[in-house]
This record gives sequence, C-alpha cells and structure tokens, in this order.
Amino acid sequence: MQFNPTSTTHTAAPKLAMYNGRPDFTLYDALTKVSPQQQAKAKSTATDFEGMFLNQMFSQMTNGLKGEGPFGDTPGTGVWRSMLTEQYSKSFAKACGIGISKDIFRELILQQAKQTSQVQAGQASQVQGNKT
Repeated sequence: MQFNPTSTTHTAAPKLAMYNGRPDFTLYDALTKVSPQQQAKAKSTATDFEGMFLNQMFSQMTNGLKGEGPFGDTPGTGVWRSMLTEQYSKSFAKACGIGISKDIFRELILQQAKQTSQVQAGQASQVQGNKT
C-alpha cells in the first residue's frame, strides 16, 4: 500500500507522483506549475510517441513473415499486417505500454515547469526594474 499524504486533505493538490516505486518530489513540484490542460496534452503526446515506437517494433517483428491464413501470400497481406500492427501498438500504448510514455511525460512536464518558472522570473525582474 502506498502512502499518499494528499488523500486526507480537502485541497485540490495534485496526487503525489511516483517514479520507479518512489515518491518523485521533483515531478510533484513541476505538476503544481503546469496547468491540467498542459498535463493532459503532455500525457497524450507521450502515449502517442510510445504508440509510434511500438508500431516500429511490431513492424520489424512481422517484416519477414510470409502470409498465412485467409489472405495467403498476397500484396494485401502487407497492408493488412501494417494496419494490424498499428492497432496493436495503439492498444499496448493505451494499456500502460512498456513504460516509455511515463518517462516522456515526466520529462515534458519538467521542461514545461522550467519554462514557466523562467517566464515568471523574467516578468518579476521586469516589475522590479519598473519600480526603480
């Protein structure tokens, strides 16, 4: 059982992020700086990337196979197989995949939080410059 300190509070704080089975305080802090819309977009982007990666893997796995079954060894087999591997890869990626999307999501969020912090720091320095 994992301990989640935000589960008993009444605030809308993000859930404590876990990374490799341990609390990831860096990601937790970054999630507070990134809007929910940006988080959803980053998650979708990470899942899509993992799907493309898996599609390439599955395509290579089935590349040398000869056609069997109802399609036989026809030109249509290659088209059918490419559509099949694409659907397999999308299904794998949506069902937690092989873990690539979690790492990509983490990096995207950290980059967006860093960019947000830099913009806010720049705005704060402009305000300080205008006051003097």
